[in-house]
Amino acid sequence: MQEPLTVGKLYKDNRKVFKLKRFTETVGFDRVVTSSKLNRPGLELTGFWKYFDKSRIQIIGRKENMYFRTLSDNERQKILKKLFTSGTPAIIFAHGAKPPEFSLEIARESKIALLSTPMLTSNLVGRLMDYLDWNLAPSTIVHGSLVDVFGVGLLLTGRSGIGKSEVALDLVERGHRLVADDIVKIIRRADNVIIGTSNEFLEHHMEVRGLGIVDIRNLFGIQAIRQQKRVEVQVELVEWDDNENYERIGAVDKHVSILEVDTPIVKLPIYPGKNITVIAEVIAMNHLLKFMGKNSARDFEKKLAAKIRKKSQISTIEQYLKKDFE
Repeated sequence: MQEPLTVGKLYKDNRKVFKLKRFTETVGFDRVVTSSKLNRPGLELTGFWKYFDKSRIQIIGRKENMYFRTLSDNERQKILKKLFTSGTPAIIFAHGAKPPEFSLEIARESKIALLSTPMLTSNLVGRLMDYLDWNLAPSTIVHGSLVDVFGVGLLLTGRSGIGKSEVALDLVERGHRLVADDIVKIIRRADNVIIGTSNEFLEHHMEVRGLGIVDIRNLFGIQAIRQQKRVEVQVELVEWDDNENYERIGAVDKHVSILEVDTPIVKLPIYPGKNITVIAEVIAMNHLLKFMGKNSARDFEKKLAAKIRKKSQISTIEQYLKKDFE
């Protein structure tokens, strides 16, 4: 289960990047952020609260701050008290602005964090929304290995001990790049793209049965790893079964749902002596061909159908000629 995003975590992750300054110590740091959207309370400062979304972090930009200064102390205190007690997760002042001194006590009583950054409002909004999109996106954990093969993210799955890590290791040895092994965290972005990353603790380490834990980055160099990669094809390793009817042509694409995103899946039967690594490379290259509009399996089916039709026509003519005695 994904850990909730708190104001404290947001401050910790972005303190140096945004040069954040806090005015109420750690007050309100336990509040949970649930919305990836932000709000600049312009209309609210004028008294219009009908469509106010309290789940959003509030951004006070230069225009809001300048308008705020035109109000009397009583008006400002009234508006701030309503804003602080609204249930919003936090309030961030842009352009290095500071909250009024009298508002700090109200913020502590309301248990809301007041932060400030020297960043321009537009820059703050853009970068903070990217951070919120990433951290609040739907996610899941998959047991498998994720490798960048010719620019295609292959997610290797299968039962424990079937050889996922060994295939991933062989791919890395052939010049491809490891993203994650054993535990793959997958995040769905707003545009229905799923991104795989490694577990922070296991980052770029791999367990090889009989050998133990190896550090891929130190063994093969920085060029052998990636921090994240789009998951484009799932390759499910299954044990060979003589009674199973496996795909022979592949004209019909099969998909699996990962975080409600349809992802192509290839079930790959394995047995001793079969070169799974080379097949994995072919899967990646075939995916690239399909992306460029070239589907080898469907082209083969069309040629086969045309051949059958042609043969049928020839057979009809031959039958006619056999009966023609003129």
